[in-house]
Amino acid sequence: MANSPARSGDDAGTAARHIESEGAFEDLLAAEGTVLVDFYADWCGPCQMMASTVEELAAEEEATIAKINVDELPSVAADHEVKSIPAFVVFEDGKPTDRLVGMQEKSDLRAVIE
Repeated sequence: MANSPARSGDDAGTAARHIESEGAFEDLLAAEGTVLVDFYADWCGPCQMMASTVEELAAEEEATIAKINVDELPSVAADHEVKSIPAFVVFEDGKPTDRLVGMQEKSDLRAVIE
């Protein structure tokens, strides 16, 4: 499967994963330890401004970085009480452990996943 959520144990340097279904999100949380999820929308200016920061972080960190478009998966956003975007939710072993809302510095995003 081309977009399998399992990591191959490689070094950092991968792009953020775009999650396109509830099942793919559930599989990702089940397979990974630490996951930072960027809840965004294409029309959101601050989300667009954060996109390059999120991609840079994904390339630099071993933790999994995922992106969920709230317009495509509104039920996932609602399940995790995302009411404002961009929103960043950290999951540890499938459970949400931290949340940041709005524009963030890369160092702040890094701090919540380390």
